[in-house]
Amino acid sequence: MSAVRIARVIDAPLDLAAHIAAVTHPGAGAIATFLGTVRHADPDASGEVVALEYTAHPDVEAVLHRIASEVAAETTAALPVEDGPDEVRIAVSHRYGRLAVGDAAVVIAVSTGHRAAAFQACREVIERIKDELPVWKRQVEADGTTAWKGLGG
Repeated sequence: MSAVRIARVIDAPLDLAAHIAAVTHPGAGAIATFLGTVRHADPDASGEVVALEYTAHPDVEAVLHRIASEVAAETTAALPVEDGPDEVRIAVSHRYGRLAVGDAAVVIAVSTGHRAAAFQACREVIERIKDELPVWKRQVEADGTTAWKGLGG
């Protein structure tokens, strides 16, 4: 069975509980999560941010799956062998379309046998999403000003 339980980009609200359920298993001693939400301020904005509009490349889900698979494999390889077999599971989703302040844009859940590996893998997934995922966002301010932001979420 694949370590990647969910890797999708959708135009509907993200469900953190579903991601946690997807990675839960008897050997999971830790489940680390990340929930990235739209905030009302940005250092580059001159005023209040009211929305983000995400656009994704057609290959975005394949890239997201690759990122999650690589992190799962790297995490598994780094686990101490004396602890016995450890199953790493990852569930990750990113939204596209228009999101209001407070909406979840990214959700990640990672389970491992130990907390340190779960935290590290969760952080690695979001960092790679920011660097590699072909998703762009247009920031919308209260006065109607917009600005495009580069690769990543």
